[in-house]
Amino acid sequence: MTQYLLSVYMVEGIADPSPEELEAAYRDVDVFNEKLQAQGAWVFAGGLHPPETATVVRVQDGDVLTIDGPFAEAKEHLGGFWIIEALDLDAALALAAEATVACKAPVEVRPFEEMPEA
Repeated sequence: MTQYLLSVYMVEGIADPSPEELEAAYRDVDVFNEKLQAQGAWVFAGGLHPPETATVVRVQDGDVLTIDGPFAEAKEHLGGFWIIEALDLDAALALAAEATVACKAPVEVRPFEEMPEA
């Protein structure tokens, strides 16, 4: 089975959900997470704080710098993710379709690179 990253994107300019909508989304995500676990597709998942809480660590001219983030200035930012195991891309896309409905945000699907055997 291949592992896939399902990235949840938050889009600036879209009205923040009401407390009731947010609570419903959390419930829907909990149900989705339980389904992933029951199917054996669950590896790990997490939600992230807003991008203004980020710190960027980078090397510049041989020095390691820490800078208040985010790294990229964009209208979309990573809000959370799942790491799942699926038989193939079609299976991962089917789960991503359920994920986007549950979290009410766009979900990007990317396979992990396979590690070469030693």
